[in-house]
Amino acid sequence: MRRYLAEVIGTFGLVFAGCGAIVINQLQDGAITHVGIALTFGLIVMVMIYALGEISGAHMNPAVTLGFWTAKRFPLKEVAPYIAAQCLGSILACVVLKILFFEHDTLGATLPTGDWWKSFVLEFILTFLLMFVVLNISTGAKEKGIMAGAAIGGMVALEAMFAGPICGASMNPARSLGPALVSGHLEFLWLYLVATTAGALFAVPIHFAIYGSEAPSTDPLTSEENHP
Repeated sequence: MRRYLAEVIGTFGLVFAGCGAIVINQLQDGAITHVGIALTFGLIVMVMIYALGEISGAHMNPAVTLGFWTAKRFPLKEVAPYIAAQCLGSILACVVLKILFFEHDTLGATLPTGDWWKSFVLEFILTFLLMFVVLNISTGAKEKGIMAGAAIGGMVALEAMFAGPICGASMNPARSLGPALVSGHLEFLWLYLVATTAGALFAVPIHFAIYGSEAPSTDPLTSEENHP
């Protein structure tokens, strides 16, 4: 239960800070700026990894959880509880944002600018690159260590910086789910669920093609007896 609670809190923090930055920026005439929004997402990911990485691995992202499972670093029986915890954290964050800023329409929902297929391709590539970095610097199924938070948070900020104006740079099904459900903007939710998940899963065989098979993790969460 500690791991699930950590995923709820981590994803809550991610969505509350990131989407909150978007909402406040729009309500306050651009006071935060696009660069500030990108940095907010990157920084909250970084600090949550440092705070929770030792407990749950600080996935905060269903696509990352599925990527770890596909890479045989994460037990199947933990996938559904982790994803449920992440989605719950996202929805709770957006409920709080709705209470605070009831006048805002989208609550930071990820919506394509222009052709939907461009956003689909961007989200696929962005999540592929993010998952590739995560696989390369994580320990087992845990994002932890001196540089893990900085590297992953920096990657999130970088991708949000240049791709955010076009696709929203979600890279995370849970991050898109909460604002879409609470605000009622469900028209493009499928795009952010499918493209991000596909991108993360595609990163796994590419990772193994470059690095080859890895030694079994000694992490108790991913040890052999915990696998189905």
